[in-house]
Amino acid sequence: MKNVEDVVQWANNLIVDKTGEHLTPIEEAILTGVWQKQKYPQIAKDFHCSESHVKKEAAKLWEKLREELGEDLNKLNFRSKLEKKHRVSQGSNFGYCVQINEGSINICGECLHPLNDLQNRSPFPPDSPQNKAHTRIIDLTDAPDIPYNNDRTSELTTLKQWILEAHTRLITIYGLSEIGKSAIALQLIQQTQTEFDYIIWRSLSNTPTLSTLQTELKQVFSRSQPTPLPTILDYFRSHRCLVILDDLHNIFSSGQIAGEYLPEYKDYGKFFKQIATSSHQSCLILLSWEKPRDITTLEGENRPTRTLHLKGLGEQAGEILEEKGLTHEEKWSELITLYQSHPSWLNIIASTIVELFDGNVSRFLAEGNDIYLGDIEPLLESQLERLSESEKKVSQWLASQDDAVDISQPPADRELSHSEFWQAIQSLIRRGLVEKMQVEGRSLFFLNPVFKAYIQCR
Repeated sequence: MKNVEDVVQWANNLIVDKTGEHLTPIEEAILTGVWQKQKYPQIAKDFHCSESHVKKEAAKLWEKLREELGEDLNKLNFRSKLEKKHRVSQGSNFGYCVQINEGSINICGECLHPLNDLQNRSPFPPDSPQNKAHTRIIDLTDAPDIPYNNDRTSELTTLKQWILEAHTRLITIYGLSEIGKSAIALQLIQQTQTEFDYIIWRSLSNTPTLSTLQTELKQVFSRSQPTPLPTILDYFRSHRCLVILDDLHNIFSSGQIAGEYLPEYKDYGKFFKQIATSSHQSCLILLSWEKPRDITTLEGENRPTRTLHLKGLGEQAGEILEEKGLTHEEKWSELITLYQSHPSWLNIIASTIVELFDGNVSRFLAEGNDIYLGDIEPLLESQLERLSESEKKVSQWLASQDDAVDISQPPADRELSHSEFWQAIQSLIRRGLVEKMQVEGRSLFFLNPVFKAYIQCR
């Protein structure tokens, strides 16, 4: 599905086949608005009717489409479900290896549809032996099967600019657990897949050695190569490749400063540096809870290495609350702020509000400013247990402060030297646990409020 006209036509054909009736004008308006990420009030305004009427007609429409797209279909997941259903016809197939050769896409030998732009993407002349031998590969067998309908337009625009215009070779996307790193990488693939000859997703959750990882990558690359190339860098130079390494934090030491490699995985750092500093036309993306310590030395305004710290969704997180059916919308902004617009945290808390308060946000917030953690606690603990001893001491001190602090004036009764104190602050920032704010020209630092509440409770 490339545009909204295709979506409307698809839905119309489906409903005609099942009922003999065409889409109504308001159903077309709902499909158009939802595909363009409009909310029901805006759709109602554009269609000159009431919001309640739009909601009523939308409920009927989703019911008609549920047999095709799933029982849990709603306006928030309609686009992702439809895109997932049609990924194969777009040249992407999550969970499978897609090979494109001689103008066709093949999965398990079945030709799906022609592809005519292979020569336009190839780095070689159309009649060269390399181009004739090349098969485009999309291998996302390690990619998670997760929804990614959250609006990350700004971040996606930045990532696409880095890759397609700035030709960035190494990108790190780091952020808290379940903040949406994998989801945004999946969206990025979908929006840029025609630019690459190879797209490969690998997870480091099982902590493969660098040698094992490189062997796996070469096996994928060699599917389209009559003569395998010696190194990964050779493939990066001879073709345009996009490789995503997920769960990078698994090869970092727990109990140490953020981004410190386990002893047997230090060669990963050398590999990343080689990718960042060598001339080629490909991109390696790293997804991690924490920023690799050695990446900082590779970054710079005119260097082909970039880092994106992925944070919450902002006001867009309201869609999560709407999907859960929460009431008292005037209080949603307060709830979103309280939980840092973190999608997983809000999803968990929204379920709690439904379970305990019948979806009434006002009643949930009536108890004051205390942050209820509930089922969020295991997610917080999994991150805090990775902290070094110095980070634990500093985070406990930050949790005891009422306001953001000036770190040029460390606590007088601290157990750490200036150097250890600042290193711990820096490490907590690289984990996304400490944030920086500007006040009257000064940088002040504060602990993430949700983690602060958890540490105070402990």
